[in-house]
Amino acid sequence: MPDVSEERNDRPLDVLGREAEVRVRHDITGRCEHAQSLRAARSLYKHIEPDDLRQVTSATHTESPTVLYHDVAFRVRYAETDQMGVVYHTNYLVWCEVGRTDFIRARGMSYAEIERAGVGLAVSELSARFHGAARYDDLVRVRTTLSSLRSRAMTFDYEITNSETGARLVTARTALVAIDRSGRPMSLPTEIRALFTTT
Repeated sequence: MPDVSEERNDRPLDVLGREAEVRVRHDITGRCEHAQSLRAARSLYKHIEPDDLRQVTSATHTESPTVLYHDVAFRVRYAETDQMGVVYHTNYLVWCEVGRTDFIRARGMSYAEIERAGVGLAVSELSARFHGAARYDDLVRVRTTLSSLRSRAMTFDYEITNSETGARLVTARTALVAIDRSGRPMSLPTEIRALFTTT
């Protein structure tokens, strides 16, 4: 004769097993219905190919339509070298500034004229990677490229090379923010933005 206590203990387990089975079945049914609704909803939208994403624009961020760059070349001065006969590292940052201001001048307005118009361009970010060393009297080239233009900011990339051998010396990047005479961020005036958006 079976033990009553054992039957009594098995029933709760059996009930729990049936409840779990019902829950799993209900969950699977729900997932199938959800998948069908997603397929139906997907047909309402146009499929976008990866290349189509290039057509997306933003009012606050406009990439330069064409790559704008400017080259400037000069010889290393003795005063720019250290005791080991190589260019002291901070001078490369000065050369980036030379490249940037020359780039702006080549676009039709000097940096001094921009400041006189009430617009300052303050460096907000700076990064540099050193690949090689320049020495006294080397002919170096600084290529300055406008990589990004926003309503209130712009980013420049720099590549400093030995102009005679082509050896890469430094790659750098600076981000600049437009500020007014009181030092507060401001939008770039239309005439100044036009310097960097026309070819």
